[in-house]
Amino acid sequence: MDLRRVTKIFGDRSDMALAMLNSGASKMEVQQKTGQVVGLNDVSLSVERGEIFVVMGLSGSGKSTLIRHVNRLIDPTSGEVLVNGHDVLKMSLDELRAYRRSEVAMVFQNFGLLPHRTVIDNVAYGLEVRGAEKGERLETAARWIETVGLGGYEKSRPHELSGGQQQRVGLARALAMDTGILLMDEAFSALDPLIRSGMQEQLLDLQNKLHKTIFFITHDFNEAIKIGDRIAVLNDGELVQTGTPEDIIFNPADSYVSDFVRDVNRARVIRVGAIMDRNQLAPCQAEVQENSSCEDVLPLFARHDWIGVVNDKGKRVGSVSAKQVIGALGAHHKLLD
Repeated sequence: MDLRRVTKIFGDRSDMALAMLNSGASKMEVQQKTGQVVGLNDVSLSVERGEIFVVMGLSGSGKSTLIRHVNRLIDPTSGEVLVNGHDVLKMSLDELRAYRRSEVAMVFQNFGLLPHRTVIDNVAYGLEVRGAEKGERLETAARWIETVGLGGYEKSRPHELSGGQQQRVGLARALAMDTGILLMDEAFSALDPLIRSGMQEQLLDLQNKLHKTIFFITHDFNEAIKIGDRIAVLNDGELVQTGTPEDIIFNPADSYVSDFVRDVNRARVIRVGAIMDRNQLAPCQAEVQENSSCEDVLPLFARHDWIGVVNDKGKRVGSVSAKQVIGALGAHHKLLD
């Protein structure tokens, strides 16, 4: 999925505002002279198949506007949105309808459930719109309800569920569509911290099995670094930085990004795969996955000098020592002092 030079201007004089932007005017100058609001300015992103790509930023940064371009709930003023090689912006209404039913599914912040429908009918709703037979859609819905831990709630109504349970229904509804791309707009933001953490863990567990392409929006940097394979940071409608969680923490692009990373528990963020010695493949008595955090591996150094690192297929890819871990954490602290 590629978003190329996406700009979104809100107002009825967008052509004039776009011309000003292209000539070098700032967002503030455009708004002062034209009354138009620049939601996004020349944003380009490339999302790899099967990754969790997180877009984060403060309120008003343009992140929710951006995600709505992917399924054309909002049309950009200029730019391209390419999904599986097809330009979404050039699709006819029939093509767009088919695309929304078969290639992308969305989970909303406010759950977006139909209050008059039961849980199973909410989960099956997208399949119903797609035209699936009743038996097929109910069977599929029941399977995903069980998967997200809501077995036994099939006949409940949304108002009878907690916020976390309602969000699980929304997630199950999106997963039931079996699309390659999952759009999640502040999906966990309305949840209490403990429930939110549980939903993050469930999403990661599901991703290990499903390998969806997930485009995830959040304003919470801790959430971004916990679930994101890569992170894009937006500020006031412009892309500031893109990289892995370690990239963002190692080399924050500016003071805006530095403010986000300053209070992060780096031991939980930095993964051993980012700091391991790839040439050290001697036998080790203990091994960890390369996506394990420094926090996960530190206790093992009480008994081992080196810890082996393996990939998700169990293949040995390197080793890490206590000195490397402590040195990496210390370097990050110095970087932000």
